[in-house]
Amino acid sequence: MTQASETAQQPIDYSQHIPNNVDLANDRALQRALERWQPAFLNWWEETGPADSTRLQVYLRTAISVDRDGWANFGYVRMPEYRWGIFLTPRDEVRKINFGDHKGEPAWQDVPGEYRSTLRRIIVTQGDTEPASVEQQRFLGATCPSLYDLRNLFQVNVEEGRHLWAMVYLLHRYFGRDGREEADALLERRSGDPNKPRILTAFNEKTSHWLAFYMFTFFTDRDGKFQLCALSESGFDPLARTTRFMLTEEAHHMFVGESGVARVLQRTCEVMHEKKLTDPAQVRAQGVIDLETIQKFVNFHYSVTLDLYGADISSNAASFYTGGLKGRYEETKINDDHSLASDSYAVQEVENGRIVDKQVPALTALNARLRDDYTQEIQAGVDRWNRVPEKFGMAFRIVLPHQGFHRKIGNFAGQYVSPDGHVLPQQEWERHSAEWLPSEEDHAFVASLMHRVLDPGKFANWIAPPTRGIKNLPIDFEYVRFD
Repeated sequence: MTQASETAQQPIDYSQHIPNNVDLANDRALQRALERWQPAFLNWWEETGPADSTRLQVYLRTAISVDRDGWANFGYVRMPEYRWGIFLTPRDEVRKINFGDHKGEPAWQDVPGEYRSTLRRIIVTQGDTEPASVEQQRFLGATCPSLYDLRNLFQVNVEEGRHLWAMVYLLHRYFGRDGREEADALLERRSGDPNKPRILTAFNEKTSHWLAFYMFTFFTDRDGKFQLCALSESGFDPLARTTRFMLTEEAHHMFVGESGVARVLQRTCEVMHEKKLTDPAQVRAQGVIDLETIQKFVNFHYSVTLDLYGADISSNAASFYTGGLKGRYEETKINDDHSLASDSYAVQEVENGRIVDKQVPALTALNARLRDDYTQEIQAGVDRWNRVPEKFGMAFRIVLPHQGFHRKIGNFAGQYVSPDGHVLPQQEWERHSAEWLPSEEDHAFVASLMHRVLDPGKFANWIAPPTRGIKNLPIDFEYVRFD
């Protein structure tokens, strides 16, 4: 009998199995909905979650409250027994809607009828990304470079699962039968499935090795941060409160990505400095990832993630804003009228074979603005990465490609833009694409380095150890125990 089947026969202990601050124990309708959904979730986890992890004991943090200090417990947990909880930040009784046509009105505690389908679509799209990333990362544990990294992978996985619970809570609690059906569908789609793919393209890409995982958690999870920040401004208060707490956990996911890439750079630069190497082939021969290949992966993951922001000019984004459903990044800190009726914003597009700036109504350019806010923060992370080769006296620097490079959505879709921002004929772009994007050979080389390392304190040759352990524990702590 499977773990999921055993759980299906047991009533849920709401204080233990589903830590929450939404008074779940006294909401019978919601209890019945979640009692039906939880076994399906556990079946999904067993089928598509981290492979071969059922018997492992992992040193994980588990959310137990929304208190700023002490909001999580740390300890060993068997993966299927992780307590996925439901938490909203405390309600502000006088909170107002801060933007759009409803600016100044009390925040909504229930779903306004005129926005019901739109809000449901927003929640479903966000919710769909959470299980998708778990599915993408299912087999990475088999090639983990250390116990430390394996633990971090599992921490990201269980928290993406908790974020799925957060969105499913909203669907069950506020959207009736339609919400229940959407919650079921979140467990039926699969990343990369040609028949039932995940909603957003980036979440159907393969994450076939750890370099791709670090890039994903740096670039794509940071997109998640900015989308959650925009939703945390929502006039629908339960959504705003839910996403604010999700952001608390999301910070670790981005740390895993940024520090992971930095450690890859560190190890490569160490080898290059020690062996006095500059030729990429010679660097690869030492069993580390050459700097040029790292740049290619940056180009790919950055460009694919930019497409997640949607079209630069979007009537949907405008209607989300005017309706008070989704704000801008740090909306309340922006010094304007928060209606954007007469404001403009600069976007880029291709005109007569050249990239030009064009002023458009700010209300329709909200996707472009959120993307630009994201790029500014991404650039700061890249600047931190570049301190590594600088420390070794190397001239190499990672550079973000132009926003028009390798785009499939938005103003640059169908255009052939080089990383340095020149519009090229298709044939010329394709002739150089292997210099700019990871090839099958690049993926095969990186994959060839992926060998599992399970001795506490030991690390694969291609990556440097972290500077410190989890929660100030030593680096050689036994972060994962095998029975």
